[in-house]
Amino acid sequence: MIYGSIIGLALVVALEHDPPPPGVMVATLLATALAVGLAELYSEIVGTEVRTRRRVMRAHVGEIAADVGAVAFGIGFPAVFFLLSATGAIEVETAFSFAKWSGLGLIGIYGFTAARLAGAGMAAALAQAAAVALIGAFLIALKALIH
Repeated sequence: MIYGSIIGLALVVALEHDPPPPGVMVATLLATALAVGLAELYSEIVGTEVRTRRRVMRAHVGEIAADVGAVAFGIGFPAVFFLLSATGAIEVETAFSFAKWSGLGLIGIYGFTAARLAGAGMAAALAQAAAVALIGAFLIALKALIH
């Protein structure tokens, strides 16, 4: 999940300086989500087969696919803002701003949720959320410094 959100955020940040039309951004994000999702699915299946030395059963493929879906969702999530921009509901610059900051928020939420599901207390979960959100913040800051 976090992995996908960081990929989506990196794409948005990389294309913000010379933005393509909103429809191209939607297609780019969704195509990237599909490509990374399929690669992740294949990689997880092969890795499981190598590790266990047996074929992956159909039921287990479903479990793997659910995790892969979360990665693809993280990548494709910002497409919503560019779809709104393509319809004229918001400006392209606004779509980039929403995509960046909601991506950063999504990364933090994933970190917080993962910590809580693992049994961490509130303070530890908030610390984990902040730590993982720093990855996204670093990406945004780095891009700001480069341009």
